Amino acid sequence: MDLVTPGFGLVFWTAITFLILLFILKKFAWKPILGAVSSREESIKDALAAAEAARREMENLQADNERILQEARAEREAMLKEARDMKNKMIADAKEDAKLTADKMISQAQEAIQSEKKAAIAELKGQVASLSLEIAEKVVKQELSNKGQQEKLVEDMLGKAKLN
Repeated sequence: MDLVTPGFGLVFWTAITFLILLFILKKFAWKPILGAVSSREESIKDALAAAEAARREMENLQADNERILQEARAEREAMLKEARDMKNKMIADAKEDAKLTADKMISQAQEAIQSEKKAAIAELKGQVASLSLEIAEKVVKQELSNKGQQEKLVEDMLGKAKLN
């Protein structure tokens, strides 16, 4: 295979065309292309920085949210504990009040029973005394109606009195 070497004219005009094209590109296109690439590079850097800042902000927000959630849980637990303590205290107070009321009612009932008992005993004593007087009166009437028995009763009583 035989390689064909280009002629001097072809190389010359190709070099001239290349230099003209290079000059035109440098004069009109090189700065705008470099400017576009540089602005694109700058916008990418800004976007990366903004994304990193947003990521850090999200991490901070997540940490804040977790902290707030922990505080809310702790507050909820404290409120539940306080409510349980309050419930237990109310139940204990109600039991104590019920016990005091029951004790008071029992005491009043016992006092009423005692007063009724005393009244019944007093009434019974009165009835027994009245009945005893009636019996004694009848016995004395009967014994005093018989003169022999009266004398014997007086002598017996005198005999007993002397012995004492």
